[in-house]
Amino acid sequence: MRIAVVGGGPGGLTFARVLHRLGRSVTLLERDPGPDARPPGGSLDLQEGLGQLALEKAGLLAQFQALSRPEGQAMRILDVDGRVLRDWHPGADEQANPEIDRRQLRDLLIGPLEVQWGRAVTRVVPENDGAVVHFANGEPESFDLVVGADGAWSRVRPAVSPATARYTGVTAVETDLRDVGTHRPDLTRLVGDGAMAVYGVNRAVVAQRNSGGQVKIYAQFRAPLNWHADLDLTDHDAVRSSLLERFDGWADPVLELLRQGRTFVHRPIHVLPVSHTWTHVRGVTLLGDAAHLMPPLGAGANLAMLDGAELAEAIATGDLDEGVRGFEERMWARAGRWAQITAAGLERLVSPDPAEALALFDRVN
Repeated sequence: MRIAVVGGGPGGLTFARVLHRLGRSVTLLERDPGPDARPPGGSLDLQEGLGQLALEKAGLLAQFQALSRPEGQAMRILDVDGRVLRDWHPGADEQANPEIDRRQLRDLLIGPLEVQWGRAVTRVVPENDGAVVHFANGEPESFDLVVGADGAWSRVRPAVSPATARYTGVTAVETDLRDVGTHRPDLTRLVGDGAMAVYGVNRAVVAQRNSGGQVKIYAQFRAPLNWHADLDLTDHDAVRSSLLERFDGWADPVLELLRQGRTFVHRPIHVLPVSHTWTHVRGVTLLGDAAHLMPPLGAGANLAMLDGAELAEAIATGDLDEGVRGFEERMWARAGRWAQITAAGLERLVSPDPAEALALFDRVN
């Protein structure tokens, strides 16, 4: 069988790694020209029954535990005046969802895999009980199965579904700080060992500790998709000034996180329909964000990884098409539950009433 997976994120890599462990070959196609083509994003918390289970299926759980940061599970919540409302720390043996940097996770998953970098897929066409992959550069290639693990704007998805991602009304602007412990110990104390969140009316500031003294900061707010129509997003000083104006009146230590940001990346939050399914198409399937894009509330990468691991097991031990059919049914049921949870969570975390966010935190901790 010729099997291809499009996308070298956590889901695609887990699928390929589990197939490799089971003695099956897979063609791994990634549009980025190399592993360091763009910033990897913030750290991920991998949950015991989801991402960690996927790593166990890949034979990588012990290596993950050696790299992960259990202390990163800590969470504190402040009000807009800077008062600490909640300050939760994990127990000594707490392993429910330890953090790991995306780059570390990617390198762990790649291991012996061969990634075809710079292979941008333009479309996938089901054909002759399989599928043909078309590329931005190069001749089309035929496969018995093509797996779309290529995220929100998947080029594989149109082969099975007309669904497209829609804007939630919440946008985020990401920035980061380097060597915080050395240069700004005050901000280190503010953020704590894991994550810190400040919730106001229809807006929030979330800061997340990464390894190596780095802190990722996300300014979140409700706004039209074109809120930046009069703003040059490549002018980082202008973006910083816009954010400081939007969060005017908040505690100065919180605003300092935005003042010290070096570069800013616009990340509007999009989702797919909560119960996104499709009529099965022989030779093509989806996993992760390509199949069930949700708000970024800790489920996406976990679900993508478990999707990848379960799909690999399903097709490695029996009939290819029947394995895919069974996987899709299981994935749809699980993803539908999580899509409802995360959609409701986003409504409460970026809400007209900041008390909604605090109540949600108390319910899940």
